[in-house]
Amino acid sequence: MIDPRVEEVLEALYETEVEGGQTVAPEATDDVVRLAVEEGVVTRADGRLHLTEAGMAAARDVVRRHRLAERLLVDVLAVADGDIEADACEFEHIIRHGLDERICVLLGHPRTCPHGKPIPPGPCCESAKADDIREVGPLTQGSADAEGVVAYLSTRSRRDIQKLMAMGVLPGSHIKLIRRFPSYVFQVGFSQFTVDESLASVIFVHWKS
Repeated sequence: MIDPRVEEVLEALYETEVEGGQTVAPEATDDVVRLAVEEGVVTRADGRLHLTEAGMAAARDVVRRHRLAERLLVDVLAVADGDIEADACEFEHIIRHGLDERICVLLGHPRTCPHGKPIPPGPCCESAKADDIREVGPLTQGSADAEGVVAYLSTRSRRDIQKLMAMGVLPGSHIKLIRRFPSYVFQVGFSQFTVDESLASVIFVHWKS
């Protein structure tokens, strides 16, 4: 298991080498860089750090976990924007192999983090693509007559949760969007309900293709 401090270096190097981000300053993290070199995930050349082949694979995994953590914090736990980065940095080290796949499936294999950066796909994403599974998205993004299964409710409001639960809108419930305007009308079971955009936006659905 790679030291969490080394994972931070790998993440920064990935953003530099793959995505054109800012360069890590080796002089600011000499002890961690030394550890990273010893673990064979980075090399130092011309005063700069570079990912090895093993380091690139490890860095990709770290970036994937970090950005999935951001999506989970924003979409499911409704964490405030100002807290996302710090919380995700801690959470990414907790999400290890297997758990990241489960989170990715829960979120519907998202392609980007809340900041618009790409989330490196995992094996589960390739399987989903082969099965033509669409991403999870809010009810507000569905088209009329679209159907799916409720994935989660992205709200901390107890009042909103109680309203939706009373309608039968629970994770795993089949839902069909009937109309988008002037209000959102959807069907759960044999009942139809009308909600405004703010409430419809917290219902995330795993849409059927």
